[in-house]
Amino acid sequence: MFAVHFIEKNNVLLTQLLNRVPTEGEELKIKGRKAKVASVKIIDDLNIHVQVTIEVVNKNKLVVDNSKKKKR
Repeated sequence: MFAVHFIEKNNVLLTQLLNRVPTEGEELKIKGRKAKVASVKIIDDLNIHVQVTIEVVNKNKLVVDNSKKKKR
């Protein structure tokens, strides 16, 4: 078992004990967000740092129609 540390921009997102180490380019879900493995760095026999990039989700704001509101 390996201690895998998922890191994005020097921030540790998640640390897990895993039997299998993720490979470069693999798609993951971390804390409900889609991520892609950028690089894998083996620190020692048990510790592995995995650099990930999180996909940015743009939420479109709905345009509110104010013409039906009562004017005061």
